[in-house]
Amino acid sequence: MNHLVENLKQIQNEIPTGTTLVAVSKTKPAEAIQELHDAGQRDFGENKVQELVAKYEVLPKDIQWHLIGHLQKNKVKYIAEFVHLIHSVDNLDLLKEINKQAAKFNRVIPCLLQIKIAEEDSKFGMKPELAEQILADYKTHFPNVEIIGLMGMATFTDDQDQIRNEFKFLKSIFEKLKTPNSEHTTPNSQLTTLSMGMSGDYKIAVEEGSTMVRVGSSIFGERNYTV
Repeated sequence: MNHLVENLKQIQNEIPTGTTLVAVSKTKPAEAIQELHDAGQRDFGENKVQELVAKYEVLPKDIQWHLIGHLQKNKVKYIAEFVHLIHSVDNLDLLKEINKQAAKFNRVIPCLLQIKIAEEDSKFGMKPELAEQILADYKTHFPNVEIIGLMGMATFTDDQDQIRNEFKFLKSIFEKLKTPNSEHTTPNSQLTTLSMGMSGDYKIAVEEGSTMVRVGSSIFGERNYTV
């Protein structure tokens, strides 16, 4: 067994049954993805549309591709035909464009609303209030989109208490939005997925209720951004 598969199996053993492991393959070659596919992994995540499309074209079609990076509206059309899940819906205009492009392929594209939970300005995401507004009636306006949950990225810090508190905050929003009550109802939403946790903090994330973790360097090794 090579080291990639060993790394994969180790992480699979460290997350609870029922938690989806997305292997983040950005900057890594198709051959490495194929090795993990041969070992049974099906969920892979990419940050950039161009790289995602290139890998989709040469790799097995039973791979479930996740777009986890910031997504520009003008790039949606390139992935609308095949993307399995878009994690990074951080504004209403992007949701409109996903709906428009999905309709061209007669698809309903699953999406996550990205909530800003980190302190860093560089992190994208919407406020919880906007997510609540979208969930209230998005099905009326966007029939080709299915919002199945939330995504968030914790602050890049060694302070584990801060990371834990940010994940707790996102979990509390998730629970609020998926539970209809007298103050707000989201009858059209089926929130089942909470995508939080990466290589440096996925163990904390699963402790705080994550149902999907996005792990890259702990599987593939450090990234080479000069490629």
